[in-house]
Amino acid sequence: MKANMGSTDRIIRIIFAIIVAVLYWQDSIGGVLAYVLLAVAAIFVITSFVGFCPLYTLFGFSSCKIKEE
Repeated sequence: MKANMGSTDRIIRIIFAIIVAVLYWQDSIGGVLAYVLLAVAAIFVITSFVGFCPLYTLFGFSSCKIKEE
């Protein structure tokens, strides 16, 4: 797995996950929507720590700035 996520992308994903967790904790979101958003937030956190997003590979996208030598 080659890293395909830049630091800005990682930070945005982690902030989104934190916001979803806080909204769930405060009972601002509930039901099926809450579970879907929590699942997406968990995936965002995992991909942020790994630095690899499988969907980016499918679409040929990369937000990682790699210096070519």
